[in-house]
Amino acid sequence: MEFKKCARCGCFFVSDVEVCPKCLPKDRCDISKLTNYINDNNITASTISNLSVNTGITLKNINRYLDSNVIPKVNL
Repeated sequence: MEFKKCARCGCFFVSDVEVCPKCLPKDRCDISKLTNYINDNNITASTISNLSVNTGITLKNINRYLDSNVIPKVNL
């Protein structure tokens, strides 16, 4: 395990994941919301800005999820 800075809130913690235990449920909720939005609306192409506006998830977090490959691939 490593001493890390949470990618979401900035607090320091020890873990193998990139977000602290407090933010992990928030990340899971955002990922679920984003995945459901993409699947429910048959999104095959969109801008990150549109995804952010329509889901309420920050651009920073959407980019982090894309970099981590935890959301379905969409042509952005």
